[in-house]
Amino acid sequence: MQSSVIELRQYTLHPGGRDRLITLFEREFVETQESVGMRVLGTFTDLDHPDRFVWWRGFESLTARAPALAAFYGGPVWAAHREEANATMVDSDDVLLLQPLADAPLQGPMLRAPVGTTAAAAGAFAAVVQPIRAQDAAAAGQAAHAALARFLARAGALPFGLFVTHPGPNEFPRLPVREDVFVLAWLAAFRDEAAARAATANWDEAVPQVAGCGPAQRLHLQPTSRSAWHL
Repeated sequence: MQSSVIELRQYTLHPGGRDRLITLFEREFVETQESVGMRVLGTFTDLDHPDRFVWWRGFESLTARAPALAAFYGGPVWAAHREEANATMVDSDDVLLLQPLADAPLQGPMLRAPVGTTAAAAGAFAAVVQPIRAQDAAAAGQAAHAALARFLARAGALPFGLFVTHPGPNEFPRLPVREDVFVLAWLAAFRDEAAARAATANWDEAVPQVAGCGPAQRLHLQPTSRSAWHL
């Protein structure tokens, strides 16, 4: 399944809640989401925020998104475990609805570790989420693609995706998405954390073609045990 719609979800958790949520998530919520038409692509801990869980979820299309979400969140697995999951969370509404740029292919899922794996998956990941003006999205994407590819190649990075905000409506309002910002975002894997941090620090100078309209969010991420995006 190709994912033409992507959610970038950032959860703020109660102190000590992240490990509990990840253990539950990787045991109960991966295959069960995928069985109803979603893709759990990347699941990450935030290296700068010990109480944040960051994950990326894919859908074949916007019209397929709402039925898939309804099937999972109205199904027996979520009903059985939602109280335990929600008890770990302070906020789960920091969600961006994105689409991959057509000329920047999305990295497909890799082999996922089996249930019960505890060692973190390989890879030091970084992402940048840059607010832009909605009317600049097409030009920003075209300008960023070639320059970002050169920048990441020089850094020895593996691109996992280049995205802009999806213009479609959120047809599953039970799960809010942010409608207060339009963004250009990228995700890549690096040889180590130092290289990932250097890339996020220097990316706006290396890719000046992107005219941001607000401060960029820089994420430094470690894939969890069963992340399908890893090295």
